[in-house]
Amino acid sequence: MRALVVYESMFGNTAAIAQAVADGLSTGAEVTLTHVADAPTDVPPDVDVVVVGGPTHTFTMSREATREEAARRGGDRTPGGIREWLQALPTGGHPQDFVAFDTRVNMPLLPGAASHSATRLARRRGFSVTAPEHFLVYGYHGPLIDGEVDRARQWGQRLSQQLAD
Repeated sequence: MRALVVYESMFGNTAAIAQAVADGLSTGAEVTLTHVADAPTDVPPDVDVVVVGGPTHTFTMSREATREEAARRGGDRTPGGIREWLQALPTGGHPQDFVAFDTRVNMPLLPGAASHSATRLARRRGFSVTAPEHFLVYGYHGPLIDGEVDRARQWGQRLSQQLAD
């Protein structure tokens, strides 16, 4: 099985989760981990699962304005994000499974998440989708809540096992 993990990260928290997910997936898959700025313009046909992760900004995937705000607060500035990458993918039947994850502030009852928006967009692009996952950070900049990296690695292992069945 081959997996492509594409992530967007401003403060390093989502990158750490993406690395852990890739590590977990690697127990049963050949994994390519890439920042969204370096992601392919189409999903290679030999990829079996696409895992996409990004930070939650204003209850959804980041936008240009929210990335600019993150940069003003000391985050990395990258052109485009997972929203733009997903929107640019061709529509039609993608044979790959799709699963999303996000990082978000540890506040109960938040009404939205980047992973939910990414999942809806992927479904519209023609992917078969699996339920998303959320990983928690303290405050706007992080750090990740204790244990989230280990939980991400375990989630990646479970994904690898589920998709292999």
